[in-house]
This record gives sequence, structure tokens and C-alpha cells, in this order.
Amino acid sequence: MLLASYTLWLRDVVRFVRQRSRIIGALGSPVVFWLLLGSGLGRSFSGDSTRPPVEGYLQYFYPGTLALIVLFTAIFSTISVIEDRQEGFLQGVLVAPVPRSAIVMGKVLGGTTLALAQACAFLVLAPLAGVPLALGTLPALVGVLAILGVATTGLGLLVAWWLDSMQGFHAIMNLLLIPMWMLSGAVFPASGASGWIRAIMLVNPMTYGVSALRLVIFPRETHAGGFADPSLALSILVVAAFGLVVLAADTWLVARRS
Repeated sequence: MLLASYTLWLRDVVRFVRQRSRIIGALGSPVVFWLLLGSGLGRSFSGDSTRPPVEGYLQYFYPGTLALIVLFTAIFSTISVIEDRQEGFLQGVLVAPVPRSAIVMGKVLGGTTLALAQACAFLVLAPLAGVPLALGTLPALVGVLAILGVATTGLGLLVAWWLDSMQGFHAIMNLLLIPMWMLSGAVFPASGASGWIRAIMLVNPMTYGVSALRLVIFPRETHAGGFADPSLALSILVVAAFGLVVLAADTWLVARRS
């Protein structure tokens, strides 16, 4: 099982590294979002007493951009499932004498590795936003990013396994991915949103991922997003529980013989 998972993991990593356009797109798009939205929307938060106590909107937007990098890289790495099915590689894996759970482990670890590498590369830009990243917080930050990567990759695999069209995958994931990220407190605090928007933000698992990232980066921040953030332990627990649920669903779906 471990050898099969390692082989699938290595295949995804090597294929990603050889496709420079994917590297540029996965990291470049969130950076553009961060610079353009952070610079453009920063003025709208000036004079707002409910704004999180961090200096400048670029700082507020920084944890959300990290979450966006993980979300984009992890979920879109699972599009290889559709490519492998069309090329016949997936059929060969399914008939191999290895547990079906090895497929889930290999794909999830591959997507998580890529997402974690891209997010860590973005950490280099933290000084440009004035984000105080202490060396002591890096292990906790990488741990939160890894848990979020597992959860989002599992979600992407769950969707990709049902589909046989890359166009359909992009359409469904854009319909699901963008609202999940925008309604996570990454772009705007919930204080000025309507009640039903705040309710969606509270049940959105990505909200707790962004909250965990923000609490690790800004440990003194207690009211990010316009409402009292849950504790760091609760935020990690919710993201981890969501990850376990999607992994269990992935394992069940892949294990089906149909």
C-alpha cells in the first residue's frame, strides 16, 4: 500500500514540476489577487472600527491569500484523475493488486505536497505586507496549511472521481471554490454582511481554515472577520474533522467496484 501511494504521489509531483504553466498559474493568480484586491479594497476599510486589528488591508488579506493558494493548488491537482481516466492509466491502477485506499492516500498526499510547497513559497512575500512572521510560528503555520491542504485535496478528489470531463470539473469547482473562499472571511469581515451571509460563513469549513491561519500569524487578534473568532484549537478541529469526512467519502467512493 505504501509503495503504491508513494508512486502515485511521486507521479503527481513530477508531472506538476514539469508543467511550468501550472506552477505559474497556481502561485501567480493568488499573488495578483492579493496585490490588486489588497491595494484596491484597502481604502474601504479605513475608519472602520470593526476591521480586524492589523495594520493595513494587505495584512488582513494575507492569510486569505495563503488559503486561496492551498485551495487552488490542492483542488486543481486532482484534475489529473480525469486525465488519467481518459488516458487509461487509472483503469490500470484500479485493477492492480493494491488496496483502493492507496489511491486516495497517493492522490491526497500529492495534492497536499504541491499546495504546501506553493504556500511556503508565498511566505517569502510576507515582509512586503508587513506581516510579522516569527520563526517560532512557522511549524504551527505549516501544520495548519498541511491540514487545510489535505481537506481541500480530498474535496477535489471527491468531485473529480464522479466526472469524466475536465470542462465539467472546472465549471463545478469554480461554482464551489470561489464562494467557499470569498465567504470565509478572507476578503471581507462578516460585520457588514447580511445575516444569511454571516450564517453561511459560520458553517463554511474554509472560514475556520482562514481563522486558524490568521490566529497563528496574528496571535493577538481576537475578532477577525467582524465576529469573535473561534479558538485556534477549535478552528483546527473543524478543518481536521472536515478533512476526515471527505477522506472517508473518498475511500468509500474509490472502493466501489462499479
